[in-house]
Amino acid sequence: MTDFQLSLIAAGVAFVVVVFIYSKWQEYRARKSVDRAFSGGHDDVLMSARDDAELVRQEPQFDQDDLGDFTDEDTSMGVNSDSVQSNKPDFDATMYGKELSVDDLIDCVIPLEFETPIRGEKLLKEISELKYVGRKPVHFIGLTHEGKRDEIAHGSIYTALFAGVQMVSRSGPLNELEYSEFVSKLREIADRLNAHSDVPDMNRVMSNARELHQFVAEHDAQLSVNVLSNGAPWDITTLLGALEKQGFDVRPDGRLVMPDGDVGNLFTLSTNVSASETVTSKLTLLLDVPCVSPDLEGFGVMAKCARSLASRLGGTVVDDGNNPISDQALAEIADQVREFCNAMAVAEIPAGSRRAKRLFS
Repeated sequence: MTDFQLSLIAAGVAFVVVVFIYSKWQEYRARKSVDRAFSGGHDDVLMSARDDAELVRQEPQFDQDDLGDFTDEDTSMGVNSDSVQSNKPDFDATMYGKELSVDDLIDCVIPLEFETPIRGEKLLKEISELKYVGRKPVHFIGLTHEGKRDEIAHGSIYTALFAGVQMVSRSGPLNELEYSEFVSKLREIADRLNAHSDVPDMNRVMSNARELHQFVAEHDAQLSVNVLSNGAPWDITTLLGALEKQGFDVRPDGRLVMPDGDVGNLFTLSTNVSASETVTSKLTLLLDVPCVSPDLEGFGVMAKCARSLASRLGGTVVDDGNNPISDQALAEIADQVREFCNAMAVAEIPAGSRRAKRLFS
């Protein structure tokens, strides 16, 4: 081996050592930057956000495909409240002061009337296998001996059963095969319970499903806002631990979810990197608009949280094109969010309601 070859090997080894040291130094800087951001007397990210949630965000400006222009005409897009009301039977999901699992507005409901009253435990056993047809969920409620429609429970006695298959989800509308499967399995249950059923015409059900699907497609809006590092990337491990202490729930897929204080989620946060990567330069907060009640100020809380994170971590709040977001742009988006939620309320599917969460699942 010549001196020249030895010198090349030495230079290569030296280069690898330098790259390794630089990588470790970058990881150290990323970890220390996050440690400094979440140490000391900083305000709680979410608590301060909830206290003054008038902030807004921009980024994913509502596309025309998602929201429309919010003219007066748009309040009737999708499911028209007048047409919905004209097709309603004599009950809905909110009668008796509470929401029921079978909802006339979003489910195709088939009643089964018993010749003699049946106990709840027997009904629960008979319907336990029918939870889905295709990808559409199926729910049941009963008519109690006192004439009240309610969830089926042990110890109660029922004179009728109402079976509902959800007509739409984000995966699409109920189709003929799913409906046929629903009717077929329901008839089997009716035979075992010695019940009489009244099956709606398939063409009418498919028409209602398509109309409802149009509403879902036009109101399936998700808004995101990003925090971009102004310098070195952030250490993932330290970042996840700190965010968890701030109230985020860490999911197995790496997403972080901010609870809404009840049983749902307010918004999510993604690190935008795979599980094998150790640093990130961009965080994305995402609000599923139709699934969050406007009373929770989800958009304002998310924007406030993003700004707090940007301040702590040395970043900038940006849109998907990495362009800084102005207060004016955030305010305009906030107005559109309010109009969007108003349009959903007019259609009797308020944002954040059980109906909305089922439709946009």
